[in-house]
Amino acid sequence: MSYYRKRKTGAVLALSTVILVNLLYPTGYAGAASSTAMETIHGQVTQVETAKTSDEKIAEWNKWARDNAYRLESIQPAKTGQETDSFSDLEMLKPLLHDKRIVFLGESSHGVAEFNLAKTRLIQFLHQEMGYNVLAFESGLSNTSLANATANQQHPEQTMKNAIFGVWWSKEMMPLFDYLKTSTKTEQPLILTGFDMQLQFPLLDGKWLKDKGLANRLAHTEQKLASFSVGTDLKAYQAEKNKIIKVYQDVLQSLRSEVNQTYLQKEYPDQPKLSMLLERSLSDRIRVAREYVDLSIRATSEMNEGKYETFLDSMEWRDQAMHDNLMWLATEVYPNEKFIVWGHNDHIRKAQSEVMGSPYPITMMGEKLSEEMKKYSYVLGLYASSGQTADNTGGIHSVEPATPGSIEGIMSATNTPYSFLDLRYQNRETGNSWMFEPRFAYSWGMIPESLVPRDQYDGILMIDDVHPPQYIRSSSSDS
Repeated sequence: MSYYRKRKTGAVLALSTVILVNLLYPTGYAGAASSTAMETIHGQVTQVETAKTSDEKIAEWNKWARDNAYRLESIQPAKTGQETDSFSDLEMLKPLLHDKRIVFLGESSHGVAEFNLAKTRLIQFLHQEMGYNVLAFESGLSNTSLANATANQQHPEQTMKNAIFGVWWSKEMMPLFDYLKTSTKTEQPLILTGFDMQLQFPLLDGKWLKDKGLANRLAHTEQKLASFSVGTDLKAYQAEKNKIIKVYQDVLQSLRSEVNQTYLQKEYPDQPKLSMLLERSLSDRIRVAREYVDLSIRATSEMNEGKYETFLDSMEWRDQAMHDNLMWLATEVYPNEKFIVWGHNDHIRKAQSEVMGSPYPITMMGEKLSEEMKKYSYVLGLYASSGQTADNTGGIHSVEPATPGSIEGIMSATNTPYSFLDLRYQNRETGNSWMFEPRFAYSWGMIPESLVPRDQYDGILMIDDVHPPQYIRSSSSDS
């Protein structure tokens, strides 16, 4: 049995329950274990504890962190109409990122208001001060691309709902989408895109097709594929599979036609990349229909029986597709632009398969990057040391107390609400040896994991006393 299979099987045994939370719908997706799974894993905490550390050593680490951490003055983004942020407390990022093409902004949970605010302010800084013009979100490629194409014409809240998964629909995200709309009127707009392949509401309705009959067929097929994806009837899906694929192939052929290219140019005159993005989205749909939906149906059926092997296979399939989309965006669509990537820590970490105790001990997007791309990337992990978070269903959970000697424990010793530490450019010494060896940390504020910080992240941003987002719920017209 390979190392990967051993790790994977071990995680499956620990992961007693995983909920595919609204895989296709705006309230969330299958990116997080349920609270039951979290509690089960938390009960196995001894499996991921790091070695015992003396109080003296922990005190030395804490002092080093206090002496070397940067303290952010604020995480509040500038809002439209407000005085421009000076970003003076973020100037320390410039020498760290001066030669980086991609900055990955992680998060230990999707349900933290302060993460949304802090990342929005970082995006404003990176865009205004360092020329990072593309924001790639852990959301659907088609949804983000179409929302970006109309961002200057509609209310920012609608752009948000059209673009990203519902786990981020909150008041704390509105400054980002206000900023996005305002930037469309400048010489250096912030371009919104995405790299996920999952179906996501609003589903494709084909408004960008001149053939409205074919657009109706597409909309009907999207609904059918979405329904099959969250179901358990594999036989019924396989009977319809080729018909579904044929519709996407017909749409792709029509999109490429000269007639439709002329129509697109007329309807979206300022969006020369939209045709490329839609072609890729449709090609993704064909691959999803051919391979991923079978995995998804089998995973759902098997999880009802307490089996999780296929679920993990589907997760790795998804991360490979996300990696491929991100690299395509960076090399084919926006080859001369610098990127900001928004996603969960699990997806962006540099060696996710080496994290002990994770529900997902698989090779995910960040680990799949080439060595060359990793060289010119900077991976920033975000953690919380106290407060409350929300899971993908909106359930509220208390952040587990920071353990002495853990990542949260060491960084919270800085006694500041917002602390940042660079890991990438540190030489090992007595005070920072913690980042070169396995340390304990909480994913989602409650899943205990053991990881070597410097192997996973280039920097860490720690936020104390976090709160769940103020969600903006969908209306009947959004679902």
